[in-house]
Amino acid sequence: MHSQASAAAEKAVVAPYGSWESPISAAAVSAAGRTVEGLAVAGDGRLLWVETRPEEGGRAVLVKEAAEPGGDAVDVTPEGFAVRSLAQEYGGGAFAVQGDVVVFSNYSDQRLYKQTIGDNSAQPLTPDYTGSVLRYADGVFDPHFCRYVTIMEDHRKDSSNPVTTIAAVTISDRDANEPTVLVSGNDFYAFPRIDPIKRCMAWIEWSNPNMSWDKAQLWVGYFSEKGEVHNKICIAGGDPTLVESPTEPKWTSKGELFFITDRESGFWNIYKWDEESNLIVQLYSLDAEFSKPMWIFGVSSYGFLGKDDTSNKIVCCYRQNGRSCAGVLDHDSGSFSELDIPFSSVTNIVSGDGFFYVEGASATLPVSIAKVTLDEKRKTATNFSIVWSSSEDVMQYASYFSLPEFMEFPTVVPGQKAYAYFYAPHNHIFQGSSDEKPPLLVRTHGGPTDEARGVLDLGVQYWTSRGWAFVDVNYGGSTGYGRKFRERLLGQWGVVDVNDCCSCATFLVETGRVDAQRLCVTGESAGGFTTLACLAFRLIFKAGSSLYGIADLASLRAGMHKFEAYYIDNLVGNRKAYFERSPINFVDRFSCPIILFQGLEDTVVSPVQATTIYKAIKDKGLPVALVEYEGEQHGFRKAENIKFTLEQQMVFFARLVGHFKVADGITPIKIDNFDEPSL
Repeated sequence: MHSQASAAAEKAVVAPYGSWESPISAAAVSAAGRTVEGLAVAGDGRLLWVETRPEEGGRAVLVKEAAEPGGDAVDVTPEGFAVRSLAQEYGGGAFAVQGDVVVFSNYSDQRLYKQTIGDNSAQPLTPDYTGSVLRYADGVFDPHFCRYVTIMEDHRKDSSNPVTTIAAVTISDRDANEPTVLVSGNDFYAFPRIDPIKRCMAWIEWSNPNMSWDKAQLWVGYFSEKGEVHNKICIAGGDPTLVESPTEPKWTSKGELFFITDRESGFWNIYKWDEESNLIVQLYSLDAEFSKPMWIFGVSSYGFLGKDDTSNKIVCCYRQNGRSCAGVLDHDSGSFSELDIPFSSVTNIVSGDGFFYVEGASATLPVSIAKVTLDEKRKTATNFSIVWSSSEDVMQYASYFSLPEFMEFPTVVPGQKAYAYFYAPHNHIFQGSSDEKPPLLVRTHGGPTDEARGVLDLGVQYWTSRGWAFVDVNYGGSTGYGRKFRERLLGQWGVVDVNDCCSCATFLVETGRVDAQRLCVTGESAGGFTTLACLAFRLIFKAGSSLYGIADLASLRAGMHKFEAYYIDNLVGNRKAYFERSPINFVDRFSCPIILFQGLEDTVVSPVQATTIYKAIKDKGLPVALVEYEGEQHGFRKAENIKFTLEQQMVFFARLVGHFKVADGITPIKIDNFDEPSL
């Protein structure tokens, strides 16, 4: 029995699984949608971050921590501006701060602007090119030449194959000047980072057909008297006998270069460059991930502690066996001290003097930013306070939360395992009867090079508090488990992920946790592809829901932007595999009810894909429903649509495979081949 269940069992009301009443409504789920993107510490030691707000149509605003603990954070971004870069389509790294001066990328025109914190105006630094054709990200202030050095993506000649460079933008003039290109010639660049002592800069670069996590290089270039880059040397990634993906270079105030790479072990660990010998030294060896794939710019997985970082200590975090561990690494002695903080998942860290800020979450805390204060020896956390929360009122539902159980399960390959987070049904008022097993919803995460993290998500608790079991699968190819696990999906997308999701559901049936006759599957985007493939090519699941899921791999490949131009090729393989793994080509094989949700302005997955599958399943006589949203793109942003999607999935599964009545007063949409046609 689930550990939480035993305490409540004596007084709980027995009711069919799936029929339980819960205060965690779909409206509550859709309201808990604020996200954070990018952290930095201002000159006065207070934190800045970018917050996206669904209630303002997803506008991204730069916010500053309150001057006093418990006070309200202050908006920095003036009205009419939004801090969001579209570089590499996914953006990130949209601002930088030096003292009280901020440079940011403005969403509507993608120009760079300079602003003094507290001032309600912003000065453009780059010229106005109509139509967002120049995009900037991951910039830093250059202390040597009074300029801003940034990644620049130029769409002027070819929007499908933009030119990416590292460029310099003048910040002292009143006029907006044309940026000067410093480094060019490769397909992609990231992390331009400038040595505060010597006139030099580190950066990461990589080229097609690789993603940055497949193979990349770390370079250092020295500045001439005029600020041009010359005398470039490759620090890591240049040895043809070693496959590695260096990332996150950072200089200390003393001019020492640190970075993270996954050479030899296949796990991202922290290294230091010895400039004199041009050798690199590993600081701490562990089969764990100290960084993650760079889908967006501006990732920060570690920072230097102490005023002007003279303490020789690095605050960092690693991910191992499904949880994050934050700690302090002494880079002189190589010792690591784990810090006891409430987050089981950490995504970003920035440091101050004797404290650091961390973005993270846990099974009972939603995505939050916390300030962590350390003792004098920098080994123990003496204070942990939440600075920002994605959902402040979530704790009112705590007695309904199901806690995730990290589990390993066997795959179809003998001796091989994959991972998942299992959430048992939990509601302190209700329990299921002893002769019934709960229905199961399997969620297939997107990416696919990404990871389910087992943290508080009201979108999961919506199901479990109503009596559903829920499992988030980290199939082969997921991140967080090293290169070898991640590369299980190379050439095998649509095979390994599908097998693992089916194996996970089967394992839960065989271990007596769930009902074999009520297995459902859901996924968004790339997860929607895995969902549709499970439903077309396997007979495990009894119903499914696809949210803007990919049904046609060839069509996805044809419309792919430069950043991911070869990503799908690496995951799928040859033309034959593109055809054979696309559910759209085998609609006759669908054998159970499906509900589809699709934004009509989606440029990644054409709405035609959802329509084609809907019509084919309808013609076959299987129960099917299609929900199309005006004004939605790839991923739903409007609160009312997020709410409607969740409710209709719930009632669709309840009516078709559940054998129970949902407690909520939801009006179901018409299901073709199931509801009687109205006369």
